[in-house]
Amino acid sequence: MARFLDFLVTHWILAGLWLGIATLLLAYLNSKTAKSVSPQAAAILVNRADGTFLDIRERKDFDKGHIVDAINIPLAKLHERIAELDKMQETPVIVVCQMGHHSGDAVKILQAKGFTTALKMFGGMAEWHAQNLPVVK
Repeated sequence: MARFLDFLVTHWILAGLWLGIATLLLAYLNSKTAKSVSPQAAAILVNRADGTFLDIRERKDFDKGHIVDAINIPLAKLHERIAELDKMQETPVIVVCQMGHHSGDAVKILQAKGFTTALKMFGGMAEWHAQNLPVVK
């Protein structure tokens, strides 16, 4: 431990740069992520609070299997088709992608347009399938 402290004192500029980079990385990751819910919590929100699943996968993936009553708007077309969701601004909108990586971007877009309760589903459709929850084709 003493050697570590000696290193920090001797190379304080390098240590400060590492701390700055770590802070910037955490801030960036925090800005990219949105509040997420588990598949079970998502299903409860949709059933009890009249929410909607928004599937942002491409149409061919959506047709292979999707959550019952999910709306399909691919992420690339979300900006131009967001008006289709206007009536759902005050209800929970659960965004679903394949693995849960791209849904945070869609949630940020929705929140910028006034969707106060937009959430992403943790793990996406992969987690939905892993928990043997129902899908339709």
